[in-house]
Amino acid sequence: MYIGLDLGTSGLKGILINDDQKVLAEATAPLTVQRPHEGWSEQAPDSWITAAETVFDKLAAFGLGSVRGIGLSGHMHGATLLDGADDVLRPCILWNDTRGHDEAAELDGDPMFRRITGNIVFPGFTAPKLAWIRKHEPQVWDRVAKILLPKDYLRLWLTGEHVSEMSDAAGTSWLDTGKRDWSEDLLQATGLSRAEMPRLVEGSAVSGHLRGELASRWGLPKGVVVAGGGGDNAAAGVGVGVVKAGQAFVSLGTSGVLFAANDGYQPDPETAVHTFCHALPNTWHQMGVILAATDALNWYAGLVGQTAAALTGELGALEAPGKALFLPYLGGERTPLNDSAIRGALLGLEHQTDRAAGTRAVLEGVTFAFRDSRDALAATGTRLESLLAVGGGARSDYWLKAIATALDCPVLVPAAGDFGGALGAARLGLMAATGTGAEIATMPPIARTIEPDTRLTAAFDAGHARYRAAQAAIQKLSNP
Repeated sequence: MYIGLDLGTSGLKGILINDDQKVLAEATAPLTVQRPHEGWSEQAPDSWITAAETVFDKLAAFGLGSVRGIGLSGHMHGATLLDGADDVLRPCILWNDTRGHDEAAELDGDPMFRRITGNIVFPGFTAPKLAWIRKHEPQVWDRVAKILLPKDYLRLWLTGEHVSEMSDAAGTSWLDTGKRDWSEDLLQATGLSRAEMPRLVEGSAVSGHLRGELASRWGLPKGVVVAGGGGDNAAAGVGVGVVKAGQAFVSLGTSGVLFAANDGYQPDPETAVHTFCHALPNTWHQMGVILAATDALNWYAGLVGQTAAALTGELGALEAPGKALFLPYLGGERTPLNDSAIRGALLGLEHQTDRAAGTRAVLEGVTFAFRDSRDALAATGTRLESLLAVGGGARSDYWLKAIATALDCPVLVPAAGDFGGALGAARLGLMAATGTGAEIATMPPIARTIEPDTRLTAAFDAGHARYRAAQAAIQKLSNP
């Protein structure tokens, strides 16, 4: 058996699979985010350990005596700072924390960062967080001995080893993404060295072994391997079988991701596309990232006093975009804008605008943001043949039909089952324990395919053009 642990912002999920990749058991434990100041987003690393203990307690009820490997997945970019005794120095600064926007702009102004990493230095990435710490919390900076990404702090607890892997490390702004190694020059530019970095392995490789006391506590055998694992989106790619060129998925989670696997390294930072290492050797991936997907729908649901499911459930067949227009920039935007200051807008309201029209506008706004990411990926030479739909928002057929039509791309709907980061992590654990590779990362059974509605193609093209015009106007208002 194999365990996959997926550390999310709102909770930790663990699953147990067998050799046939059948899910035997699953467990979750909730997590909370602290926001002490505007633009700040933090989590206490010890809460991850507590959550992991809860998950292991639940999984152990199934019996873990046949476990051979454990894989890890987790939210990316977080700065977990340790002293020489591996004690945590301050709460982890999370992926959606924007306090380091000035430092990010300063680092991004040095052409070396884009040239070596293949990416813009976004405010949410790890390096600008450390630059902020150096400037604003010098007493913490002086004690930093190791910098770990969130899932790699879980690994330290599991194995006693400081290790990361390529896909997560690519989101730090310190990795030479083409060479798949830390860049001495980028580390030096931020006052750091390899000494503060974890050792790097591939996601399907062995990173260490489960500590004996933890194995005894939950009834696991001795010598259980812990795989390198992957950042949340790369692990989700392994979980849904998006592991080679031509394969792609659209994730409708809190944030939205358009993810395409690549056999080669083809960066184009100016598009604000993320070009990262995949969790498998000699493979890369590209992502368009929008910061609010279901987050935007949940915001609107709270505003009108309904659940998101009730709002999408009252919509009928797909309609042409109406006059109401929504920009989903509730906390800034990544692809293609790279703008932490831009804010959302609900435009074109009239007497006839009812609750359902507002819901459609929100779904269309997020859909048009995905289209912007599709266009950005196309600018790098990446073409999407079809999209596998994952995430909570994929339960809305209306939304998937809008995406298929606006992006002119068939959307594949998996049969029932969770094929996200936890399954990808478990698959990586299986690979590390058995020596298998990408061939076991198959796509899930497809329940149905949603084709573009060609009768509405022109209407969605026109809607996107209005969206882009509104985007330009709101960007000026948000950045006076």
